[in-house]
Amino acid sequence: MTHCLDCGSERTSDQCLACGLTTAAAELVVRRRLVRRTAIFLVGIIVFVAASQVFPPLELDSILIFAGLVFFLSLALGYWIDFRARKHQEIEVMKRIYFGMIPVPWIFAGLIFLNGKLDTSRPVRVPATVVGKFATGGLPRSRRLVVTSWRYGRRVERIAVDQNDFDRFQPHDDIIIQMQKGEFSIPWVYGVFRE
Repeated sequence: MTHCLDCGSERTSDQCLACGLTTAAAELVVRRRLVRRTAIFLVGIIVFVAASQVFPPLELDSILIFAGLVFFLSLALGYWIDFRARKHQEIEVMKRIYFGMIPVPWIFAGLIFLNGKLDTSRPVRVPATVVGKFATGGLPRSRRLVVTSWRYGRRVERIAVDQNDFDRFQPHDDIIIQMQKGEFSIPWVYGVFRE
């Protein structure tokens, strides 16, 4: 007993009794749907990266690594679904998992954006010293100040800053980092100032 590639119902012949598609037609429909949903997923990743730059979380690097893992695992799963669909093999479980992953970057983007946008907590100011700084090219451009940590068990923090702050501060400068707790308890950096 196999399942229809399109609707997932059990079929005993080449033509599905539920949707009326043959195996070849169901393959084309599934692949077209896969391409459309992959496009929605990719736009969601772009929106997520842009939202993370507007209200940069304190743990931005860890969040971006997690999002990158989700991104590449989802694309690998989509490729595997396409590969199995071309061979007319079972894809129903994988298809449900993949289609369930489509809204994940949109949820992440909304969470990060609303965490900063709706935040009404009082800003917290912490002193730190710039230890170093680094920038990456490409899109999006990433600029970080490496500063001494104020949290227990950490030596340094990597603070996302704009180009102006990146050029203004040099190693060994004493600075004040203004943070906010975040509406969803994800601390984010509001700004960096001279002491």
